[in-house]
Amino acid sequence: MKKLFAVLTTLALVSFAGWKWLLLPAVEQSMNKRTGPEYPPLSAEAAALHKSLLIGDLHADSFLWARDLEQEADYGHLDLPRARRGNLAMQIFTAVTKSPRGQNYDRNSGAAGDNITLLAVAQAWPLRTWDSLLERALYHAERVAELQRAVPAQVQLVRSSADLSRVLQAREEGGRQLAAILGIEGAHPLEGETGNIGRLYDAGYRVMGLQHFFDNELGGSLHGESGAGLSEFGRVAVQEMARRSIIIDVAHSSEQVVRDVLGLVERPLIVSHTGLRGICDSPRNISDALMQQIAANGGLIGIGYWDGAVCDSSPQNIVKTLRYAIDLVGVEHVALGSDYDGSVEVAFDAGELGVLTEEMLRQGFSAVEIRRLMGENMRDFLLAQLPQS
Repeated sequence: MKKLFAVLTTLALVSFAGWKWLLLPAVEQSMNKRTGPEYPPLSAEAAALHKSLLIGDLHADSFLWARDLEQEADYGHLDLPRARRGNLAMQIFTAVTKSPRGQNYDRNSGAAGDNITLLAVAQAWPLRTWDSLLERALYHAERVAELQRAVPAQVQLVRSSADLSRVLQAREEGGRQLAAILGIEGAHPLEGETGNIGRLYDAGYRVMGLQHFFDNELGGSLHGESGAGLSEFGRVAVQEMARRSIIIDVAHSSEQVVRDVLGLVERPLIVSHTGLRGICDSPRNISDALMQQIAANGGLIGIGYWDGAVCDSSPQNIVKTLRYAIDLVGVEHVALGSDYDGSVEVAFDAGELGVLTEEMLRQGFSAVEIRRLMGENMRDFLLAQLPQS
């Protein structure tokens, strides 16, 4: 989102003059790019295998933007038609509620200006969202619920393992519903109140990332200023999340926060969208040793599709990263975590997920490995960790 502030400042000035619906697509087109080539048709073997897969993704920010996800767009990365074409069955949709100006992977201040405020104004979000991070998260949940009401045969908000089981059973019988799970990217929408965990839970949130690009009330970000671990408020909040069977995501947390959470709760964690330091020495990634600790505790690691996490966003390199992850933590602890629509450039969109299947076959992955990585690990984790009903 480095370019977002300047673009949105201009956009906010003209949006109320009737230009916003003309300019907003251009804003997203500049942020969520698909930069890969035109891929050839899948081989017969890859096409048949891909059609048979259960596919899931741990992280996408698609509801941050003004697009109607019921309709296919020629920009951005994910909507319902492309999800169906790519055979995507499960998607965690995360609410981004604050993004600091000048965002980078090295050092950010929570006191810096906020890009999402500008986006909220430019996209005509409700007034209550303009100065409240909690209300932004609640509005995000409302948008997902509205999409479900509009096209119930295409998307289902999943609040429990029972909900997920019903969607997956329906898909086995020929249904095409996408199981949508709500997550927040950084728990700053709690606004310092543990009671807001309950409000977010009641709105449907079942995954909570603790930090985003800046330190917050819960503790240090991997990209913040302090490198701190969990605060006392963070410890209380994490315990309350665990009590409610909310899945804890440490994708942007400081290494000390990760260690503190591992020592505080028994429930396994996810790293929803990431790379691995041993194959991509990026400040976006925590150490391989800490990844191994997360896996040893039953956790799940989602491999991303953008350069900042994997150093090279080609399908060939993403698949090499998946192999590295298998060797590092074991096949049962690896999943997909695209960061689709997260202000990143990717080489393929949700309608083109078959290129991963093709490339894994090319690189010698077994059918069992492919099935687990593409979605079965995510399915098993969610069925075990979501509230039962």
